[in-house]
Amino acid sequence: MREIELSAGTIEYEDTGGDGPTTVLLHGLMMDSSLWDGPIADLSVDHRCVAPTLPLGAHRHAMHADADLSLPGVARLVAEFLDRLYLHDVTLVGNDTGGALVQLLMCDGAARLGGVVLVSCDALDNFLPGLTGETLVLTGKLSPRMFGLCMQQMRLRPLRRLPIAFGWLTLRGDAATARWTKPAMKQPEIRRDAVRTLRAAAADTNFLPAAAERLPASSTPSSWSEQAGGGRVMPPEHGRRLAELLPHGRLVEIADRYWASAAPQRRASPETSRCLWCMRSSSRYL
Repeated sequence: MREIELSAGTIEYEDTGGDGPTTVLLHGLMMDSSLWDGPIADLSVDHRCVAPTLPLGAHRHAMHADADLSLPGVARLVAEFLDRLYLHDVTLVGNDTGGALVQLLMCDGAARLGGVVLVSCDALDNFLPGLTGETLVLTGKLSPRMFGLCMQQMRLRPLRRLPIAFGWLTLRGDAATARWTKPAMKQPEIRRDAVRTLRAAAADTNFLPAAAERLPASSTPSSWSEQAGGGRVMPPEHGRRLAELLPHGRLVEIADRYWASAAPQRRASPETSRCLWCMRSSSRYL
């Protein structure tokens, strides 16, 4: 795991290196870069894969006290991350809240983007989605200390598998969810960061509808919306609407995947690999 010092604090990240096209993968709230371990193992054969652990509640280095931990603030942190690593022509992939960050970056006209893939993510009026989102909004109203007491319950696997926790987000990724909850259990500064992020998110739920209005004018050359099956957390029609809004947008539907679709997989889904290959070979030049 590498580290880089950004304006908000220290960010850990995975970087496979290599000369292939660069793919940057973003996770969601209460997750870390290990969400993408399986897909990275597959995609790194011919891609440079970079996956930062963003300050979204499962990070291990606390951010500065004055850091902007709203989602627009975290999106700006991603842009700074791309700049500091001198990454160009990036395919930016976002799952869960990471997809919301991708949309914000598209609207800001991030010059380093060569394409995006949105994998079952927050979009339109679906923020924070599902029972898990409702639970996060409620727990974000607590003090950091009380938030930590709530997180202690996530030590128990049956509780992590509840629909209000990770139960509707992943089919097979329990080892990952256990790892994601540990920083907030053990580090007071991480609990402080998580509460700040959740409160900021709950205070501004209109930024994604506003972003959707700007997506058709985005300068990003090509875009894909990859919709996981199930529909319990992200409505299937949102995948179709995103594909219509995105420049050169295409929709790929995936069976047997939940919302955090990468977490339980040992390999990237064939659909994700195909999205990346097609984007690199042709669609960006449409």
